[in-house]
Amino acid sequence: MSLRIVTDSTCDLPAETLARYGIRVVPLYINVGRNGYRDGIDLTREAFYRGLPTFPVHPTTAAPSAHTFREVYESLAAEGATAVLSIHIAAALSGVVDVARSAAREVTALPVTVLDSQQLSLGTGFLVETAAQLAAIGRPLNDILAVLADQIRRTHVFAALDTLEFLRRSGRLNGFLAGIGALLQLKPLLTMFAGTPSTERVRTRRRATRRLIDLLRAVGPLERVALVHTAAPERVAELRAESRTLLPTGDLLAVDITPVIGAHIGPGAVGFAVVGSPKP
Repeated sequence: MSLRIVTDSTCDLPAETLARYGIRVVPLYINVGRNGYRDGIDLTREAFYRGLPTFPVHPTTAAPSAHTFREVYESLAAEGATAVLSIHIAAALSGVVDVARSAAREVTALPVTVLDSQQLSLGTGFLVETAAQLAAIGRPLNDILAVLADQIRRTHVFAALDTLEFLRRSGRLNGFLAGIGALLQLKPLLTMFAGTPSTERVRTRRRATRRLIDLLRAVGPLERVALVHTAAPERVAELRAESRTLLPTGDLLAVDITPVIGAHIGPGAVGFAVVGSPKP
């Protein structure tokens, strides 16, 4: 069986990883006023974050259509695939999983299994990469799904935002609380684990950094780890230095989070995507 992997543009995997395993990416949409952009195709991350603070209207985001997913699945069948595993951003955060499942039910050329990653950014990306690696060596779908279910239970994403302002602009936070937060220098922390997003608030950037390190330490031994951020390379360097005793030696992946998520959390966010080591 030739199993192909599909994901969406929120996975944040590097282009070379996607190319290496032939992973097909379905872009989400970013709308700025009357202009619509396909994430990762029509608008670069650099351009988006550069313009975000001054866009005349706050960007909105949208899932791709079921028709788009059907076209991708059917094109893979035409390329010789005999099955598809489609892995997407958590259903708690987006309607992408529901759209993909609707499309999968309409495809007759090959079976399509849609998996809710229960994660975002590289939390999803690490699952996609694992699935692609296992598919490349011929592991059967049921085995891959079992491995992914275990990995989901060990995957965490947590990040500190620089401001509450963009949560307010996107409608995720009321204006009164955003104003109070600015006065008190509140720094929200967002965490994602097993499909459940949650938040914390701490005072000052320094305390936010310390809390991120505490969360990293609590995961325990690490199988995978990467830094994630929204146009904040200087904060990445700071967090890397502060957490160096907990991180593996050598090169460490650091990626700009997709604008689809960045539209809601704003520039200046930084955090970790991690997979804990299996328990003995």
